[in-house]
Amino acid sequence: MTHRRSTLPVAAGVILAVALTGCSGFGGGGDDESEPGSLTFTTWASESEQAAFEELIAEFESSHEGASVELNVVPYDQMFSNIDAQLSSGEAPDVFRVDYGNLGVYSSQEQLLDLSDYVTEEEADAFTPAFWEAVSYDGVPYGVPHQTDVSALLLNLPLMEAAGITDIPTTLEDAWTWEEFADVAARLRASLPAEQYPFVYNWQLGGTPRWLSWVFQADGALLEDDGTTPAIDSPEAAKALDFTKSFFDNGWVPPTSSVKSATYADAFFTEGTVAMAFAGSFLVPDIDNLADFEWTATPMPVDERGATDLGGNALVATAETDEADLAVEFLEFMASPQNMTAFCAATNELPTRVDIDPADIRFAVRPDVMPVFVEQATTIQPSDVKQLTSPYLAEIAVGMQDQLEQAFVSGQGTDETLAGIAAAVEQATD
Repeated sequence: MTHRRSTLPVAAGVILAVALTGCSGFGGGGDDESEPGSLTFTTWASESEQAAFEELIAEFESSHEGASVELNVVPYDQMFSNIDAQLSSGEAPDVFRVDYGNLGVYSSQEQLLDLSDYVTEEEADAFTPAFWEAVSYDGVPYGVPHQTDVSALLLNLPLMEAAGITDIPTTLEDAWTWEEFADVAARLRASLPAEQYPFVYNWQLGGTPRWLSWVFQADGALLEDDGTTPAIDSPEAAKALDFTKSFFDNGWVPPTSSVKSATYADAFFTEGTVAMAFAGSFLVPDIDNLADFEWTATPMPVDERGATDLGGNALVATAETDEADLAVEFLEFMASPQNMTAFCAATNELPTRVDIDPADIRFAVRPDVMPVFVEQATTIQPSDVKQLTSPYLAEIAVGMQDQLEQAFVSGQGTDETLAGIAAAVEQATD
């Protein structure tokens, strides 16, 4: 979710994509003779994201004489409560940013501009199919996939070396298995002082659905293929829950780093509280700026298969905007090959177009670690995407957070926890 805290894959089609091509522009629906107008654009953003947005907005205004875009940057934790209130009062921005996990909440309620009359089939095909599916509801597109972001595992090299751990995987082929990862965590626990911990996982607050990466790695699922029936009460999910509960039972993670923690995983890492941290690539610039130690990245552990979270965001226009044509032009501009490449390069994020090869992007910060994230993105399967972009996920995540907190902090049993998550699914999809 690149929210403060961003899954859909950059699938093999993106990784093996062809060279950059031009964008012909969204078709129909527009009125080329209309007078330029003004747009309001609300988003959350890291420092690098805000700078990239500001630069691209200036370019958009320059290329659309007389048009203006007012950028409103808010904290992620306030983003959607603000949007909900503004939609209810008729004062919503013309355009806003939304993570894929929350997009279905708005598209399923007809609160977003239907882009069907603006986008040709050829233009839709320029995006990775799974991402285009993520911005669509019942086959209708309600936004453009702007970028994606996935998590990998960051390592504090001095602390790893002090524990005698120097053989660090650099590719998915060599990624640690769950058993090997547990061994690394145990060795770190024995090496570190009591106030430091082997690792931290990034499931805090809005990141609760990232726990599902472990379920997917065990070859389990949250939902059945129909998208509404719970699939979480399974041996695979039980294996994932037992493993993640062991993080707390064994003292491998800070006790204050559970799903309701107010401290994000990257903060534990940069302050030196942990030796390893699961983090999204969009945080690389901030981490590189704050960490005063040498660090690198390695793929997430694998069990039956590899998996990671579906981070990233779409850009959408609200259904009631008075500037629909200009809003669509802005979405087109932001999602063009050239501008998407520029945004991803500046923010260490990944593209959602099939005509951009992430390997060709000149990332602004720590380009040496970005290949790990690019390869990690290939582990997400279409079935993961369907579940992580479900219109019910936001509501399910509330119940999931409560249940995981009980399991991790209060010792609630595995069966009871999974039954509770299944009940949350049933309630959300009823």
